[in-house]
Amino acid sequence: MSLVTTDWLEKNLTNENIKVLDCSWHMPNTKRNGKDEFLKEHIPGSIFFDIDKFSDPLAKFPHTIPTSDLFENLSSEIGIKNSDHLIVYDSLGIFSAPRVWWMFNYFGHNKISILDGGLIKWKNENKKIENGPEKISQKSQFKCTTKNEMLVNIAQVKENINNKKFELVDARSKGRFDGTENEPRPDIKSGSIPKSCNLPWMECINPISKCFLSKEELKKKFEKININKSSTVAFSCGSGVTACIVAKAFEIIDGKNFSIYDGSWTEWASQPK
Repeated sequence: MSLVTTDWLEKNLTNENIKVLDCSWHMPNTKRNGKDEFLKEHIPGSIFFDIDKFSDPLAKFPHTIPTSDLFENLSSEIGIKNSDHLIVYDSLGIFSAPRVWWMFNYFGHNKISILDGGLIKWKNENKKIENGPEKISQKSQFKCTTKNEMLVNIAQVKENINNKKFELVDARSKGRFDGTENEPRPDIKSGSIPKSCNLPWMECINPISKCFLSKEELKKKFEKININKSSTVAFSCGSGVTACIVAKAFEIIDGKNFSIYDGSWTEWASQPK
């Protein structure tokens, strides 16, 4: 059950095995702050999951996946247990929650579901909202079992240009991919990684309901970009967040394995010329 509906969550909010995480994160050019917005409104009982905090503090690029030790410590601090069924959502419908879904899967915790439609759908249905700080339960002892195959690095991406071991799908807008639209980070030029293809993340989401498109609709989106169905697939974007949306869409179709290029275009475009 990798996606749950708002009605399902409403019925299961009091289940002691359920933990709800507000994973709201915003692009740097929006001037919005996920934690500030969480304090004003969130789904009852939610805990705020800070994507930037759950990142490697020594990394050169934004919100790089942390070490397993750091992820264990931070998850334990907010009371997450290996027995918990995590429900992740964000304030934009489907945007940053898939990143957290991927992170937990990468660290071996697959008891995690995305709230389809997120906070937008929840509010549109007039379901209950809370405000103020979260109530953190007792510190836990969360443990990771890292799945290294769910991550690719820049060396693998460079090698892949010549040996094509996997398909690389870029989740950014067509303009950013083609180099005709500016990147949100002013020091980064737009463009694309050689031999990658483009499926903008927005095309995987219903613009009205903010839910993922149906399985059949998503299947057609992937058929249009003509990737090799027998190949493994990796996903990239600007900095590793929206790549996870398209990766989730790919997983919805038939549950195939995938990986994320975490450094994504920000790392690629920052290489010395």
